[in-house]
Amino acid sequence: MKIGHKKLRELYSAFFKSLDHAEVPPSPLVPKDDPTTLFTGSGMQQFVPNLLGVPHPLGVRLFDIQPCVRVQDIEEVGDNRHDTFFEMMGNWSLGDYFKKEQLRNFFTFLTDEKIGLGIDPNRLYVTVFEGNDQAPRDDESIEVWKALFDEVGIKAEVGDRIRMYPASKNWWSRAGEPEKMPAGEPGGPDSEVFYKFDGEHDSAFGDECHQNCDCGLFLEIGNSVFMMYKKVSNGTFEELPKTNVDFGGGLERLLAAAQNDPDIFNTDVFSTIVKAVEKATNHSYDVDENKPALRIITDHIKTAVFMIKHGVTPSNKEQGYVLRRLLRRALVKMSALNEQYSIDSLEPIIYEVLQTYDDIYLDAKKDLKTILPVVMDEVAKFQRTLERGLKELDKLTSVDAKQAFNLYQSYGFPFEITQELLEEKGIHLSQEDYDKEFATHKEKSRSSADLKFKGGLADKSEQTVKYHTATHLIHQALFDVMDDSIRQEGSNITADRLRFDFYSARKPSEEEMKKVETIVNTRVNDALPVAFKIMPKEEAQKLGARSFFKEKYPDQVKVYFIGANENSIKDAYSKEFCGGPHVTNTSDIGTIEIERFKKIGSNMYRIYAK
Repeated sequence: MKIGHKKLRELYSAFFKSLDHAEVPPSPLVPKDDPTTLFTGSGMQQFVPNLLGVPHPLGVRLFDIQPCVRVQDIEEVGDNRHDTFFEMMGNWSLGDYFKKEQLRNFFTFLTDEKIGLGIDPNRLYVTVFEGNDQAPRDDESIEVWKALFDEVGIKAEVGDRIRMYPASKNWWSRAGEPEKMPAGEPGGPDSEVFYKFDGEHDSAFGDECHQNCDCGLFLEIGNSVFMMYKKVSNGTFEELPKTNVDFGGGLERLLAAAQNDPDIFNTDVFSTIVKAVEKATNHSYDVDENKPALRIITDHIKTAVFMIKHGVTPSNKEQGYVLRRLLRRALVKMSALNEQYSIDSLEPIIYEVLQTYDDIYLDAKKDLKTILPVVMDEVAKFQRTLERGLKELDKLTSVDAKQAFNLYQSYGFPFEITQELLEEKGIHLSQEDYDKEFATHKEKSRSSADLKFKGGLADKSEQTVKYHTATHLIHQALFDVMDDSIRQEGSNITADRLRFDFYSARKPSEEEMKKVETIVNTRVNDALPVAFKIMPKEEAQKLGARSFFKEKYPDQVKVYFIGANENSIKDAYSKEFCGGPHVTNTSDIGTIEIERFKKIGSNMYRIYAK
C-alpha cells in the first residue's frame, strides 16, 4: 500500500507500543555533551550506556524515531537513496528478547497488512554475519529467517534469499568493523533486510546480483544489531553482561519500499520540496540528467533547515562549517542549473521543508521567521563572490593546491566544492596537497589575532597560555596513572579555566584524579623547561610524541616537549604535536586544581581545572 510519512510514524508507534515498548524522546540533532561527534548520526547514541549494562529509566523495551545527520557520505548524495538528513526508526531490547523475537517482530511489521506496511514478502531478502576469528557465524538468525519465510510459503535458501557476509557488511558498532573499535565500545553481528525492486541487473556491477550489489535493485531497509560484545584493551572481545537488540530502519527507505519506488525523493518527505526546487531552478525532475543536482539542492537545504533549528549558524569550524558547506554547495548547483535564479526563490523551498515536518519537529510559521534570515544572510554573502569565483575557476585549465586555496581565501569556495567542480572537468585535486597548503598558510599566519590554536584556546592571554601548557601535563599524567587506552578527545581553554576531554577504557576513580593533580603540580614545581622543535611527522611519531587523533597533520609538524633540551627530546616528560603557544617553563603555570571531573559519554570523561 502507498503510505505517507505521517501514517508510517503512526503504524510504527502503535506496533511497538502493542509489544510493551516505551517511546523514548529523540536526542538533540547536535549532541549536548559528546565531544566525539558533531551531529547525532544514529538512534543508538543515547543508549550506549544502557547497551553496556546501565538500566534505562523507561525499562528494557524501548523505541524511538531519531532525526540524524551524516555527512560522511555527502559525495553519494545525488543518487536515489542517499541523504544527509534522515530519520532512523529504532527499537531496543536491553537484556530482554533477542534474535528470534526481534526478527519476527520486524518481519511482521513489514508484511502484515493490518498492523504493518503490507509489503509482499517475496520482495524481501536478508543477510547475516558469516563469522570470523572473534565471533561465530550467526546460525541462529539463519534458522529464524528460514522459518519466517517458510510460514509465508517461501523456501529461503542460504546463498540466495539469505546471504552471509563478512564483518565489513554484517557487523555494527559506532566505529565500524571489529578492528576499528576502540576499547570499551559495544558491537556485534547484525542481520539486514533488503527490498528488491523490479528491473534488470546491470552487469557493470558484477556478474551476479545480490543483496549488497550496487546496481540499485536492492535497498537496505532495516538492520537488527545483536549487541553481544565489548572490545577490551588487549584487542579481544568479551561478552556483555546481557544480550541486547539495537534495531535501526531508515524512515525514508521504508517509505520507498512501501511504495515500491526506489527513489526516496519521490516520497512525501521530499516530493513537495523537490517541486519548489524545480520552480527555483526552472528544471524538471522528470528529466534524468537534472535529478542529481535537484536532489543535492533538496537534501542540502532540508538539512540546513534542521541544523539552524538546532542552533547551528554558518561559520568556519565544526557544525557551522558543515552548514556553510551544505548551503554553498546547494547554491553552486542552483547556479549551474539556472544562472538567472533569484535568492528569493529559496524561501518557498525552506517553507516546504517546514511544512513537511510541521507539528512533528518544526513549527512552520514560527520557525520561518528565525531560520530564513540565517539562510538568506549566508547566501547573500556567498552570492556576492560566487559568480566571480566560478568565472575564475572556469579560466583555469589546471588547478593545483595553491590555486584551490586561493579560491577559498578570495571567494569563499570550500575545497570540497572546488574539488567537485574540477572532477566534472576530469581534473583531480588531492586533499592531502590542499591540507599541506592550508597548514603552510596557518604557520605563516600564526601571529594573526584570529589564529585558532589546536588546543582550543579562546584567546592568547597569559593565563590561557599557562592553561594550555597545563593540558599537556594533564594528558601525560593520565597516562602515568591510568593505562594506554587514554585518548585526548578535545580541550577548551579560557582565561577562567581549562577543560580537558578524554577517552578511557575504564572510569578513573577520585583517588586517581587526585594522583593526576599531584603529578601535574610536582612537574610544575620541578620547573621543567618547555620548548618545541619542527620535525618530520614520522620522526616525531617514532619518538613517541602524542597527537590529537581527530587532527590531520602535515608532513612537517611542531612538537612541544616538556622536561628536556632540544638534543634529548626522547627523554622529555611530555611530547605532543601542537601549534602552541606555551610558557617557557612549567614554574610559570602555578598550582593547578582539578575542580570537577565527570562522565560525558560512553567511556568519555571531562576534567575542569583552574
